[in-house]
Formats: sequence, C-alpha cells, structure tokens
Amino acid sequence: MEIKVLEYEKNRLHFEIVGETHTLANLITKELWNDGDITVSGYSLKHPQTSNVSILIETTKKDSKKVLLETLATLKKKSAEFKTQFHKAVK
Repeated sequence: MEIKVLEYEKNRLHFEIVGETHTLANLITKELWNDGDITVSGYSLKHPQTSNVSILIETTKKDSKKVLLETLATLKKKSAEFKTQFHKAVK
C-alpha cells in the first residue's frame, strides 16, 4: 500500500491511498468522527477504476497526524476484537 501526502499542516492532513477505494477510506473517516477534535473528516474518489482515494482531515487543536495515528490504532484493536469474537462464534 502506497500513501502520498498531498498536504500536511498541524491542523490539516490531506493524503492519497494508492490502489484503495471506498472500503478503507469510509472506515477511517467514520472512525475519525469519534474524536471530538475533528472538524473535517471525509474522502473523495473520482472513479473507483481509475483513481486513488483521497482523504482530508482537519482538527481544531490536536495535530492531524497524531489524530490519524490514534484512530488507526483504535481500528486495529477493533479488528482484533472482531477476529477473536468471530473465531468463537464459528467453532
């Protein structure tokens, strides 16, 4: 997975994920809204077969990169918990 940072300031992060579409972008942007410091969390995809997904994050006080990394850690924990519960359910 390749990530291209298009713009980075303390309160604004705009990046592109090469080869990804709605699935990953939607997961990240929805989870970002759980942080009270987020003012903008969204993504755009011009066409799923010809473009990469672009994600924009804006915060009020926290560093935008730090908020993204915290969100990704939360998603990792949730994914591990889901995997554990799924394995229990299918035994």
